[in-house]
Amino acid sequence: MLHDRVLVQLEGKEGERRSSAGIVIPATASMGRRLSWATAVGIGPNVRSIIIGDRVLFDPDDRSEVELHGKEYVLLRERDVHAVAASRVESDGTGLYL
Repeated sequence: MLHDRVLVQLEGKEGERRSSAGIVIPATASMGRRLSWATAVGIGPNVRSIIIGDRVLFDPDDRSEVELHGKEYVLLRERDVHAVAASRVESDGTGLYL
């Protein structure tokens, strides 16, 4: 990884999903603009606020997809990450920071 790049792996599968009430939502259902969560699996040397294993929130419309060893990943710049969920944040906080 170079510079401020973050390599992430998407959580879950795109397609059918379930609501919190258990209703199945088909992949063809149209949704408004929605941010996605992913797990950081690689970071460049200039990334300051993300470490490998952190969950990051990003806009799926601003992504570059790459396939490595048969697995699909998304390549982002650190500035394209909206929030980070990290276990290293104190327990009295929300666990999210910008």
